[in-house]
Amino acid sequence: MSSDHSDWFAAIDLGSNSFHLLVVRQREGRLQVLDKHREMVRLAAGLNQQGCLDDDSQQRGLACLSRFAERVRNIPRHNLRVVGTNALRRARNSADFVHRAEELLGRPVEIISGREEARLIFSGVSYAIENQLQRRLVVDIGGGSTELILGEQVPRLSESLYMGCVTMSQRYFADGCIGQSAMKHACLSALQEMEPFEALFGNFGWDGVVGASGTILAIRDVLIGEGWSQHEISLEGVHKLIKTMIKAGHVDKLNLQGLSEERRVVFPGGVAILRSVMDSLGLKDMQVSTGALREGVVIDLLGRYQHNDIRNDSMMRLGERFQVDKEHARRVKHTALRLFDQSAEDLGEDAGDYRTLLGWAADVHEIGLDIAHAQYHKHGGYLLTHMDLAGFSQTEQQRVSLLVRSHRRKFPIDEFAELGKPERAIMLRLASLLRLAVVLHRGRTQAAPAPVSLAIDRNTLTLSFLTDWLAHHPLTRLDLETEAECLAATPLRLEVTEAESD
Repeated sequence: MSSDHSDWFAAIDLGSNSFHLLVVRQREGRLQVLDKHREMVRLAAGLNQQGCLDDDSQQRGLACLSRFAERVRNIPRHNLRVVGTNALRRARNSADFVHRAEELLGRPVEIISGREEARLIFSGVSYAIENQLQRRLVVDIGGGSTELILGEQVPRLSESLYMGCVTMSQRYFADGCIGQSAMKHACLSALQEMEPFEALFGNFGWDGVVGASGTILAIRDVLIGEGWSQHEISLEGVHKLIKTMIKAGHVDKLNLQGLSEERRVVFPGGVAILRSVMDSLGLKDMQVSTGALREGVVIDLLGRYQHNDIRNDSMMRLGERFQVDKEHARRVKHTALRLFDQSAEDLGEDAGDYRTLLGWAADVHEIGLDIAHAQYHKHGGYLLTHMDLAGFSQTEQQRVSLLVRSHRRKFPIDEFAELGKPERAIMLRLASLLRLAVVLHRGRTQAAPAPVSLAIDRNTLTLSFLTDWLAHHPLTRLDLETEAECLAATPLRLEVTEAESD
């Protein structure tokens, strides 16, 4: 076992029902599982009518994470990824919980979109499943959402539906009673949620269906334990399960083989969702995978280490879609990263992450031009805010959006005010570097890069040019003077000097 743990990787999934920890080691192209841990936190159950997480649910979650923190203490910082899903997407006060969770774990918590969650689930299922179907439909019923994903090696179609075992159970079985009327209304509600997607998925077709995550695994265990299914999940078995649940009448009276005590309270809602998904899509049976979101997160993390980062592909496709001038973007990126490298010594171990962020923003800083030239930086920022970008967390996407939004014209300082103080200072610096690179390439020529160096001393950015270079580029000098005026709205100051050549 490696003493420095450099080959250890971990994922923490902050689900709406359960929190999951997975620790693996990569050996000969395969993942060797070193540790797995799950705790049912029921975070979504703590969402009140105002859409905020109550204190009890937050304390349950933080207590769980304090235990997880012990398990990941020796794992290198960049080998651990933490993702939050539906409950944290919905909670209006999620920032409070996220801040405290980050203090416990020493790593950022990434809240991911529903479609990004679906993509990662599909990746985890595809890795774990033994029968490599040509085209598979993956169904994942979580605590606050249900993901449907269709694809082969990669997802081709994905949707995240606003129904989960916790939310459905709270809505129709809050008192624990499982009556025929309540079950009927729960199933109808789930069918209504499915209705817009029946034809969409049905038109594609599939070779097999795979279910994933706790709810579906629990239903599989019950069906096999009660003798209603041989190996996996059948629609006939689900119907028998529902009849038995209604006959029992209450979650406390569910005496089902394979059903854990802690899952009883959210079980009826999950069963209603699964039945409705199967009815809606005409599914007669479903195989089950042990792989899910946490496995997908680890695989995605390993891809980044092996220079197969899907976020780079997303940026490339985005540039192609909006007809970005690739050569100009490449020149701006080269200069922005050169300025970054000259002034990044104070950023510590996170410097690489910030460098990558700056590079992405340079890659797509002109996507708004495909909408209109006027205010194109605002168009670009808006697009990046509201798109589904594979591989990106909501935080990463918002950061790229903010850099693109602020790369020219008046500095939108108010939008930086929402960031925490340390992050605000770094983002202001990155925005300034991108702005300077854009200014230095405003002529859009293929001439050699400007002979310039950058030094940063506290809040002062000093650009140094070779003597007489600015005299031969008066428009650039004027642009830099204008840029210094724009930066006056920020804590940063820009100084331009000339130095003798060697």
